[in-house]
Amino acid sequence: MSDEEREPLITPAIPSTGSGYGSGENARDAMSKFVVNNVAGESGRKLPQYLAGLAASGGALAAGTFLGWTAPTDKPLTQESEYGFPISDEQFSWIGSISNLGAALMCFPIGYMMKMIGRKWSMLAMVLPLVLGWLLIIFAENVGMMMVGRFFLGVGGGAFCVAAPTYTAEIAQPSIRGTLGTFFQLMVTLGILFVYAVGSGVDVQVLSIICGVIPLAFGAIFFFMPESPYYFVEKGRYSEASSSLKWLRGAQYDEAAEIEDLKQADEKVKSEAIPMLVAFREKATIRALIISLGLMFFQQLSGINAVIFYNSAIFASANGGKEMSSASIIVGGIQVVATLVASAVVDKVGRRILLLVSDLMMAVSTILLAVYFQLKQDDPAKVDDLSWLAVMAVCLFIAMFSIGYGPVPWLMVGELFANNVKAFASPVAGVFNWLLAFLVTKVFTNLKDAMGEAGVFWLFSGISLLGTVFVFVMVPETKGKSLSDIQRLLAGEKLNTEQASMEAREEERTPQAIA
Repeated sequence: MSDEEREPLITPAIPSTGSGYGSGENARDAMSKFVVNNVAGESGRKLPQYLAGLAASGGALAAGTFLGWTAPTDKPLTQESEYGFPISDEQFSWIGSISNLGAALMCFPIGYMMKMIGRKWSMLAMVLPLVLGWLLIIFAENVGMMMVGRFFLGVGGGAFCVAAPTYTAEIAQPSIRGTLGTFFQLMVTLGILFVYAVGSGVDVQVLSIICGVIPLAFGAIFFFMPESPYYFVEKGRYSEASSSLKWLRGAQYDEAAEIEDLKQADEKVKSEAIPMLVAFREKATIRALIISLGLMFFQQLSGINAVIFYNSAIFASANGGKEMSSASIIVGGIQVVATLVASAVVDKVGRRILLLVSDLMMAVSTILLAVYFQLKQDDPAKVDDLSWLAVMAVCLFIAMFSIGYGPVPWLMVGELFANNVKAFASPVAGVFNWLLAFLVTKVFTNLKDAMGEAGVFWLFSGISLLGTVFVFVMVPETKGKSLSDIQRLLAGEKLNTEQASMEAREEERTPQAIA
């Protein structure tokens, strides 16, 4: 069973820094410099920020390779015994799914690591479990070594899913933060596509060696990138924050106003910190948690595992029963293109409409697949002329998942929670998602044996329809709304349109930092 569909789009929690700049003449000077340098054209250079963002996203490429690895290795390991020892379907389901447990394990610790040793060194430290994981797989002598290797890959890849978007959001100026934020998900899908393409032409061990080189290359490149300036401000190391900003914005950039603003952001986050139990007694937080966990639930139980798992069989059916080495590559290409489309339209169309269209069309796709497999089960000759419909359903499902229910739930987690609860609410959503991914990946084979292929797809179509109802009833539109406006909406308060517009403009132009 494969888990390559897990493409976590982590949108980091980005609290507003507020509008305060201190007091007296220094405050007026800081405000003046901020407006000149950061609003009126943002005079700092953008190229270094793009380079640092791309370098950080190299970790996403490494994560994508381990997520996609099981697709091209299923048959060579379970049917051809390429490593010289037998691997049953049940054992391979553990090999595929156990990485999700490793990723879930890191959702909380990586946050503490980033606060203690910084964003940069936390990511560099994750090279170790990634390399160790690939080494265990490359030189595996039994199933146990493969499982431990996959677990370590989950630890490293799961940590990157939190750390890389956090770093990218903190180093970027407001005008390019959205663009840099899309790098992560794009690199994850490119990593998956890369494994699909390379895996179709080499054996499992060679593929694993190639994948193992990627985190090493990431480490060699990212070592020369600067630490997040917000981390230095958080630690009171202002001269190092200044050096970091000079690297990112250019030697001529006047960083004093931005450092002052980051100080205000840090003070605001610390002053608003509240205990977890207190936070979860607030109506807005409770509703945000229900929405976030609900979206994660319907994302993982949408049928993505089943569709990915059967794409090769469906494409083979369309090709007269012959295996198509290009099937997974086609699916990977659709994921990349659809992710680019989602990045371009999510701030224009809105989150809610993307979720509604995505889930409804996924339900239509799985209904078509259920009908296809039901007819095939009754009489294989009935589907001889319908294989094109099954292929279309797979491609439609992958595209709809990738533009809506794939990335948007992660994006909304970063928007729904108040700044003072994101530090523990976001990891809760992440752990829940990874655990669901483990559960679905692990039990899918048993579910298929118990219900049959058609029954599984009928089940997933019903869940997707329920997910559509859930979004329609429970999920608010957050596009264009300020963070404080979203909290009032969740609390059931009426919104002041003029005030909401002013807050949204303030948050858009204010440099933001991670809680």
